[in-house]
Amino acid sequence: EVQLQASGGGLVQAGGSLRLSCAASGFNFDDYGIGWFRQAPGKAREEVACISRGDGTAYYANPAKGRFTISSDNAKNLVYLEMNSLKPEDTAVYHCAAGFAVYGRCGNDMDYWGKGTQVTVSS
Repeated sequence: EVQLQASGGGLVQAGGSLRLSCAASGFNFDDYGIGWFRQAPGKAREEVACISRGDGTAYYANPAKGRFTISSDNAKNLVYLEMNSLKPEDTAVYHCAAGFAVYGRCGNDMDYWGKGTQVTVSS
């Protein structure tokens, strides 16, 4: 059974930090790029960051550049999203997703999606 479990969300003040984790199982982790996406109430889902397999190339959407860092622990099938300098507009449910052989930007056509974790940034 494919599972993608996001965790690490919570309530934080503006300017604070959080680290999200995505635990993957049930598929060959080495063949899939992993992306972080978020969806705020009333807004469309947007890609935040993506990490490719192989050389670990990272892609960041503009809102994440300079503040967020995506990384992976391939031995543990984990992908992290370190979020710093958080802003109220970062408030959303954050999901991780896996896409076969994605490279660079993940895009919305991912193969597997996990349940999200809520991130709330207070002003």
